[in-house]
Amino acid sequence: MELKKLPNYINGEWKVFSGDMAHVVNPATGESVTQVPLSTSETVREAVATAKVAQKKWAQVPAPIRGELLYRVGQIMMNRKEKLAKLLTLENGKVIEEARGEVQEGIDMAFYMAGEGRRLFGQTTPAELPNKFAMSVRSPIGVVGLITPWNFPIAIATWKSFPAIIAGNAVVWKPATETPIMAYELAQIFEEAGLPKGVLNVVFGRGSVVGDAMVEHPDIKVISFTGSTETGRSIATECGRHLKKVSLEMGGKNAIIVMDDADIELAVESILWSAFGTSGQRCTACSRVIVHEAVKETLEKRLIEEMKTLTIGNGLEEGIKVGPIINQAGLEKIESYIAIGKEEGAKLVAGGSVLNGKDYAEGFYFEPTLFTDAKIDMRISQEEIFGPVVSLIPVKSFEEAIEVNNSVMYGLSSSIFTRDVNRVFAAQRDLDTGIVYVNAGTTGAEIHLPFGGTKGTGNGHRDSGVQALDVFTEWKAIYVDYSGKLQRAQIDVE
Repeated sequence: MELKKLPNYINGEWKVFSGDMAHVVNPATGESVTQVPLSTSETVREAVATAKVAQKKWAQVPAPIRGELLYRVGQIMMNRKEKLAKLLTLENGKVIEEARGEVQEGIDMAFYMAGEGRRLFGQTTPAELPNKFAMSVRSPIGVVGLITPWNFPIAIATWKSFPAIIAGNAVVWKPATETPIMAYELAQIFEEAGLPKGVLNVVFGRGSVVGDAMVEHPDIKVISFTGSTETGRSIATECGRHLKKVSLEMGGKNAIIVMDDADIELAVESILWSAFGTSGQRCTACSRVIVHEAVKETLEKRLIEEMKTLTIGNGLEEGIKVGPIINQAGLEKIESYIAIGKEEGAKLVAGGSVLNGKDYAEGFYFEPTLFTDAKIDMRISQEEIFGPVVSLIPVKSFEEAIEVNNSVMYGLSSSIFTRDVNRVFAAQRDLDTGIVYVNAGTTGAEIHLPFGGTKGTGNGHRDSGVQALDVFTEWKAIYVDYSGKLQRAQIDVE
């Protein structure tokens, strides 16, 4: 990609920013691929003013017509899938097959939410008084603010922007500064599809400036955020002060439970994918394996064997299974947890080091890493590492496995491998996470189901699925009294 300065996208125009810029680095090589604006709060105010005007007109467009636009967006994305995937890998580092899958997720979301343009269902209900009609409808909120992370720069953006737009809102979007190219490409696609000016606005910049300005702006009525728990807590606090609706999707400390009757080979394959896919940089990544002591030795041996077969390198090369870490700070955080795990007494049996030398150029690579004999209260068993590090925690029973799974502050995704149908149903009931997998890993959410978690993972809202519409709409109750006289609800009910 030719090195250039990315512009902001405001009111349907590409606006070159004259202030400070930051380099966007390919994590596989350490090379700068483009520059991104570090916009100011004034840029945010301009975008919000534009969005506020545009939203009033957009809300009057019939929802099925809004859906037709999303169908066009999805078709353009489909036509450009390979280009988008390669650009995603360039800025993010994830391997090309994963990048293709992420772009496909955005395509699926476009078609799914386009269909909601002919639904957006409300309810009708019998009124309690004669000659009176009662119903509820969804109404758009107005201007919504989206703050999205670098690890899924197009999938998460579509989870948020598509339901917001189909519901009749206008969007001000702050993408991660590490991965702005996907935002640039998606804005171009919206423009080509015919989205009216001002309905989508992209403002690049730091969270401490652009994100804070969005949270504090009185005309942004809802903030939808995916990112770290620390930042999410701060956003929730500020949104509470402003009585602003907020949707948070934050961290995870996800576990795969392997019971004594599990299909061990299937479990091994699933752990490898869940723990080391995207180099562990997923909120749904498996970072704990809770294994029954009867099969621990077998599982551990097979994991070590299969980890040796994982190919590590530039994600643009076909066949690579593990790509780089996003940046140097990410590497340093992972390194710090390796030291913590050793100090706590966990046994390091594979990996544990930064990869460098000629085979890894100037990129940011870390070995797939396995700890064993971890304890429930160790920091490596409790805290999100966000890297290719997984810890084996032995247990004696199904009940203990459930207890260990639920012992962390997060509640995003969990998994159990067992052939016992009774355990399956008990696990579905007792695992305290927003997503539960049976005989599959902790990753692989589908766009027509709600995505999100319990406890420290979020605040009860969900991305994706029809439930995402709840974030971007308000319920309005409507009563039509055609009796021709005053009826006083419960007072006049005999």
